[in-house]
Amino acid sequence: MKIYMDACCLNRPFDDQSQNKIHMESEAILSILGNCTKGHWNLIGSDIIELEIRQGKDLHKMQQALSLHNISIKKLQYDARVKERAKEFQIHNVKLFDSLHLALAEYEEVDIFLTVDHQLINASKRTDIKIMVSNPVNWLMEVLGYE
Repeated sequence: MKIYMDACCLNRPFDDQSQNKIHMESEAILSILGNCTKGHWNLIGSDIIELEIRQGKDLHKMQQALSLHNISIKKLQYDARVKERAKEFQIHNVKLFDSLHLALAEYEEVDIFLTVDHQLINASKRTDIKIMVSNPVNWLMEVLGYE
């Protein structure tokens, strides 16, 4: 199973954990990444994720998120076709980085695109995207329910 996590997901375990929602998302993300490191699933990364993470202001958080990103078995590269597909997503009010993530994940034909950004999840529903987009908690609960 190929999984693409956006930068929000990779940063989530290093956010303030005092809110239940953030804590649950962090636990789900760490569980998913644990399955990736065990070889059960495959994390797919990208140069866009790395670029977005590197824009953070907290150096320690940035290094931690990059270490999670390094679990990726493959790093997708931005190119002209990604740029064109991203423009199509932007017509539906998907932000620049989010549109690039969606385009990369779609071209790789990942099984799931995970994000903790509910605006992105809702925006993706207005597009013709060919992959599933979900919150990590919801997706993990669904996957575990089928095991």
